[in-house]
Amino acid sequence: MPFATSAATTAATAFKIDDFVLYRDPAMFWAGKPGHTFVCRVSNVVRFTNGECRYNLLPVTGGLVREVQGDYMRLLPPADAMRDIDTAPLNGDDAAGGMTAAAMAWLTQQAATANRRPGLPALRD
Repeated sequence: MPFATSAATTAATAFKIDDFVLYRDPAMFWAGKPGHTFVCRVSNVVRFTNGECRYNLLPVTGGLVREVQGDYMRLLPPADAMRDIDTAPLNGDDAAGGMTAAAMAWLTQQAATANRRPGLPALRD
């Protein structure tokens, strides 16, 4: 079986500022060191005159990773982060059992806002 090229196995992706990505540090990965893959937010896009892009990343645990090649990043779509809210069973005895605390807090806030009567603010003297 012939080996696939990286162009065939990976779709070219242009990342934008504030995208959340999964980053794999290639030096740590190939050295067999732990902690080589982590979640980051794209903080800056560095464009070179030859058309190449590099990305500055802010790991969610803190710090800064400079000028990363896009080949070592994968986009983390918002739909994946919000799936527990989008697919949560909202009826039944244990509807809240499968939801995270953040999802429950968000739904509680939405319900409180939706059930409040609209009104004007109190008059001030």
